[in-house]
Amino acid sequence: MVEKKEFTKILVANRGEIAVRIINSAKELGIKAVTVYEETDKDTCHVMRADEAVCIGPGPRKDYLNIEAIITAAKQTGAQAIHPGYGFLAENPDFPEACTNAGLAFIGPPPKVIRNLGSKVIARKLAQRAGIPVIPATETLSSGKEGERQALVFASKFGYPIMVKAVSGGGGRGIRQYRDEKSLLNGLKQSRSEALMAFGNDAIYLEKCLDRIRHVEVQILADQYGNVIHLGTRNCSIQRRHQKLIEIAPAGLDKKLSDKICQSAVQVTKASDYLSAGTVELLVEPDGNFYFLEVNTRIQVEHTVTEVVTGIDIVREQLLIAQGEPISISQNQVVERGYAIELRINAEDPKNNFMANPGLVQVYQPSAGPGVRLDAAVYQGYEIPRYYDSMMVKLTVYGFTWKEAVQRLARTLEGFLIIGVKTTIPYFQKIVHEPDFIKMNFDTSYVYTHSQLLEYQEEEREEVKIARLIAEVHAHGYNPYTH
Repeated sequence: MVEKKEFTKILVANRGEIAVRIINSAKELGIKAVTVYEETDKDTCHVMRADEAVCIGPGPRKDYLNIEAIITAAKQTGAQAIHPGYGFLAENPDFPEACTNAGLAFIGPPPKVIRNLGSKVIARKLAQRAGIPVIPATETLSSGKEGERQALVFASKFGYPIMVKAVSGGGGRGIRQYRDEKSLLNGLKQSRSEALMAFGNDAIYLEKCLDRIRHVEVQILADQYGNVIHLGTRNCSIQRRHQKLIEIAPAGLDKKLSDKICQSAVQVTKASDYLSAGTVELLVEPDGNFYFLEVNTRIQVEHTVTEVVTGIDIVREQLLIAQGEPISISQNQVVERGYAIELRINAEDPKNNFMANPGLVQVYQPSAGPGVRLDAAVYQGYEIPRYYDSMMVKLTVYGFTWKEAVQRLARTLEGFLIIGVKTTIPYFQKIVHEPDFIKMNFDTSYVYTHSQLLEYQEEEREEVKIARLIAEVHAHGYNPYTH
């Protein structure tokens, strides 16, 4: 028997764009939203948009990871549930466990599911039991010399390059590639150290490196009544440092392969006793062979492209499922119509290895028009802190055809104006005119095989120069060029 609850207030245990996104869906359902913030993050949009905001510490970053402080804030404000967003505590099984112990609902999967799927080794076994192909890999490597021996045996069988991954990895962290025996042996210790720093344990394993692959995701929803549906595919192949830059829905696969992949995703979701929204990630070779990669037990940055092509509010579904409601749509009601493309407009310098470029946003003039969606957490005059993720705004465009979506994206980027920090916009402006992108011909090596895209000229348009002058006059109280 499923116990139904009715939330009147929830706490969003996150920051920035995703916190604003969750707040919006909560408000549409008539649910008040409380948010938390660190003192170093007090000027961000999510603090302004929430019904209540609670400072949980001086920061930076550490207080967003303080489970006790977040639960205390929820209890003090009368929130009945907590939504973790993505990042921070979203995939820490101790968080939902602590919520339950405090009498709070956790808007996401139960602790056991997060714990099992958070281990890539356990997740692979679940996928195998569900009949889904997995990439050849080792078990968790032993420590010391025995681990080195296991690594060399695996490398001799499958050849180089070899991927070394953190067992508890996620978000592109804890992944390294080694191309020969010497670099592999030297790198094992470094990989363990990185895993320990990022995830609290140094467990690593080896995986065969696949070439010319596409990174494909399947968005899923699962409720407490045993219903599991998929919301189609996404292509997330364009990445830097194993982190995504551009996401597309649907993934552009032929229907037979797409259906097979989506059914596999549903199977592994059922096998793991999943609940809430999640994402099954797979790697697809040019010949159509595909392999299970992992399950993300949270809402993802790129969920917007799926929402745009299906018309389904994924966060809304999460909130309803957490209240004991069944999924509000059936599988045969899910239709992917047209194409959506999402860009992560980051405060980064693509020419400097995509290094973060925090600073004052002197001018923020977003672009708009038909088929354009913006999910932002910045505004003109906002100081982007150096302590947090560099994403400023997610730009998602829709087109009835792939060609229309690309053309709309090019037009929208042309109208965007951000002054004060370097951004990924000029890099994206090169991509939308690049022949392989226009033909939807890309894989996970795209950024590295198209290095010419970094050869853009950072020339200021006339309106940029005028906007910069206005910003400086506003800041100084006079025209600095006449004094």
